[in-house]
Amino acid sequence: MGDNTLTAMKDVAAAILEKDGLILIAKKREGTHCAGKWEFPGGKVEANETPAACLQRELKEEFGIEAAIGEFITASEFDYGTIHIRLLAYRARHLSGEITLTDHSEVKWVTLPELQDYDFAGADIPIVKQLLPGLRMPGRTVRKEFLV
Repeated sequence: MGDNTLTAMKDVAAAILEKDGLILIAKKREGTHCAGKWEFPGGKVEANETPAACLQRELKEEFGIEAAIGEFITASEFDYGTIHIRLLAYRARHLSGEITLTDHSEVKWVTLPELQDYDFAGADIPIVKQLLPGLRMPGRTVRKEFLV
């Protein structure tokens, strides 16, 4: 019997975490959803939780850091087949703590133009596009998913 039910939408918050003019990105470790893909740090918004509270909790749990959550930037929706998410991106500023990894194999602090050099998870690509308008740099190869 086929499953014709719609996949429920899940809100996920993402931090565009800035420190010293760089942005933090994280690579999902093997054995996790979107393994090997890069993403902005964050996680699922729990019941009765604001996206800002979610980001503070997730950044502490997954990376061991404290951050100030700023203004909303943009949202994207993406259907991974098994889960449909609405990714809510917020500006954030690193306050304290040294990064430790739990769900990720690697993190990098990158410049805005360098974002286009990484293989991002589907839901994060529209966020990268929103951050990159006009940043096409001469002599730089642009990943096809970032071309308009």
